[in-house]
Amino acid sequence: MSNVFMLSIIVLIYLLMVGYVGYVAWRRTKSSADYMVAGRNTHPYIMALSYGATFISTAAIVGFGGVAANFGFGLLWLVFLNIIIGIFIAFVFFGKRTRKMGHNLNALTFPEFLSRRFNSKFIQYYCGAIIFLGMPLYASVVLIGMARFVQATLGVNYYFALIAMAIIVAVYVVFGGIRGVMYTDALQGTIMFIGMFILLGTVYWMFGGIINSNIALSNLPNMIPHSATAAAVTAGFTGWTSMPALGSPFWWTLITSLILGVGIGVLSQPQLVVRFMTVKSNRELNRAVLIGGVFIFMMTFGSYVVGALSNLWFFQHTGLTAVQAAGGNLDTVIPTFISAAMPVWFAYLFMITLLSAAMSTLSAQFHVQGTALGRDIYETVTNKKGGSSVLVARAGIVIAVIIAVILGFILPVSIIAVGTSIWFGITAAAFLSMYTAALYWKRITKEGAIAGLVAGSLSSLFWLLFGFQTSAGAVGISQAITGKAVIITTMPWPLVDPIIIALPIAVIATIVVTLLTKPPEKEFVDRVFKGVGGK
Repeated sequence: MSNVFMLSIIVLIYLLMVGYVGYVAWRRTKSSADYMVAGRNTHPYIMALSYGATFISTAAIVGFGGVAANFGFGLLWLVFLNIIIGIFIAFVFFGKRTRKMGHNLNALTFPEFLSRRFNSKFIQYYCGAIIFLGMPLYASVVLIGMARFVQATLGVNYYFALIAMAIIVAVYVVFGGIRGVMYTDALQGTIMFIGMFILLGTVYWMFGGIINSNIALSNLPNMIPHSATAAAVTAGFTGWTSMPALGSPFWWTLITSLILGVGIGVLSQPQLVVRFMTVKSNRELNRAVLIGGVFIFMMTFGSYVVGALSNLWFFQHTGLTAVQAAGGNLDTVIPTFISAAMPVWFAYLFMITLLSAAMSTLSAQFHVQGTALGRDIYETVTNKKGGSSVLVARAGIVIAVIIAVILGFILPVSIIAVGTSIWFGITAAAFLSMYTAALYWKRITKEGAIAGLVAGSLSSLFWLLFGFQTSAGAVGISQAITGKAVIITTMPWPLVDPIIIALPIAVIATIVVTLLTKPPEKEFVDRVFKGVGGK
């Protein structure tokens, strides 16, 4: 009973804090600009923490923490990409130009930014459709991460936790808009940082410090991480502190899907890009780089190290690897480790960390899906603006929540990291070539942008359904049509992530079609680029 009382107090305090912050945001939301881009006057601390908390979710902590238990320290290369690409390049080379050009174009969403940059309504509703139809996969795996932790820690029914979590987030996103999302993100990001700092320090202390922990993990018997056969060793697994064998199945999965897919795909995440348009000058972005970098480092480094080191604890206490102890489900490694190795009060406190991580990312995902339906699809197709589009956006949020919950019921185990990397890869293939050219290439034409968008998205979808073993095998369309799970069975092609195939196709299509079509009018380009590169 005392444990239930302790948990109730912790959760009540947390929900009251989130509720108050959401209420303040609701009071300050007066217009469509407030609802979509927070009035373009967000404080750099709030912007940086909102960006970081949106980027780092339970998918990173629970999903990729479990992946680190399987792949080991090789996943730490993703920390490097998260900081260099996800923070430094994103803020300095993409964020500043996006902020200024978004202001010049008076754009309130990422698809609207691209649409007005190229003067194409097709781009806006096509991008909006990709977001509204594709992002539920990402949202569902974030929900799954939180529900799995609650299930393992509290013994609460997984499906009940899934539904309750979705309802809580939906309420404050529907009413608070982006301002409500960002305010609560800053609060949740602060909680996440403190929680991960304590967890990482505690785990290192358990194993005798940083050096001793790493040595012990290196000396851990070269056990198979995910099975009891020798197949994984021949597939390239070499240990938890070393990279897989070059060119092996383990290597292809780690590098193309987990490291490159997420590391590059972050640049084209609609829910992150829109945050660049919420600040009033480049000075705020400069100040946000350091805050965001420190936050991302702590969250990703902490998650991956704890995941890998959990093998030590499970081997010492059960003789099994972390994945084996978790029943083969990568998504339950971190919840199982914390509930087994940590005091109950710590598990409750860390649950708040994960709750913050899930709510911050889910709120952004649901908000961007709602605006995709209301602003990017409904307004663009019907030409109706104002209150009706906000109403449709709020309805879109509710629909997005329902879809995410349904997927949470039917998706398979060990799906969190896979689902995340698939969504990041889809956005990179569809948006990144067009988005990069929009910022830096004045010669790019509307036709070139559309060619890259369509070619990238369709080739990514094709490879997901017919070439990439993880997704194609699960969906079964390739099997039904061709009689084979994937169309190319020769290694390493079944393990090659769609981003490796689709992104180059999108880049080539963008460049070739642009060079074959008439350049845009100089007056329009000059207006779009006015003040870009300045303060």
